[in-house]
Amino acid sequence: MRKLMLVGLAGLLAGGMASAASAQSKKQQAPSVDTSAQATYGDHTLNAGFNPDPYRVDLTSGGAVNASDLGGSCTGMVAVAPDVQLNYGSGSLPLTFSVRSDADTTLVINGPDGRWSCDDDSGDGSNPQVTYQRPLSGIYDVYVGAYGGNSGAAQLLISELGRTSDSGGVSSGLVDASAPANFGEISLSAGFTGDPRRVQIYSGGAVDAAQVASGCVGMVSRSPDYQVTYDAGSLPLTFGVTASGDTTIMINGPDGRWYCDDDSGGQGDPEYTFRNPQSGIYDVWVGAYGGRSVSGELFITELGR
Repeated sequence: MRKLMLVGLAGLLAGGMASAASAQSKKQQAPSVDTSAQATYGDHTLNAGFNPDPYRVDLTSGGAVNASDLGGSCTGMVAVAPDVQLNYGSGSLPLTFSVRSDADTTLVINGPDGRWSCDDDSGDGSNPQVTYQRPLSGIYDVYVGAYGGNSGAAQLLISELGRTSDSGGVSSGLVDASAPANFGEISLSAGFTGDPRRVQIYSGGAVDAAQVASGCVGMVSRSPDYQVTYDAGSLPLTFGVTASGDTTIMINGPDGRWYCDDDSGGQGDPEYTFRNPQSGIYDVWVGAYGGRSVSGELFITELGR
């Protein structure tokens, strides 16, 4: 009887050891991230002062790896390989990564110092955002995770000027400088021909410009009405509107600041001149004073009226 009991106990111990070994084997076989793998959506190189800002990469979020295994605040399901690899040459500006998606996304980034930086909902809505206030030069391996495992189409935005989901009015859910412009976009260089350039627009929207930035008035749309990528020279750059009704203008410049006007153009028309314009992106909103939307014409000139 004692011999039988010993044999039975040995069997239980052997079974327990086998189960533990099996569990350990499964744990070892669980997928993990591999920052040395080729990025699924490409290797990208940016240097301080890059243009356009934000830099955008379209991708699909999610993967088979649980980011929480990395520790800290990391969460969501990510891929084994990085989604995007950024080789960045830093300057004096902060560097921000954010995501725009209808799905609930997360960010998991391995920086040049080998440290992980993660976020879930610091951006707009349920979108993530990570900012390096003093970014290092080097490689950033970026994973866009799917919270709850629900993958979806997403867009990674990289910015030095806050043109993402956390830049004052741009990030507050009021207006979105990263959204496609309502009436198109254009690239212009100093000395451009066909001056002034004219664009037919329709003023107004559901956003009170006064809530976006101090000194701004009128009702504007969430998306910019027009986007100008400009290569500056020695001439001033003027934006103005002519319309049958009372309009305003609101511009987010390459420096990330807001510039607004109501009646400087006369006859209820707005006009704003950058005396020493910077190269970069100018996002332009044409507002409706008193909320009365009207058709009009936006003009862009280096030669004045």
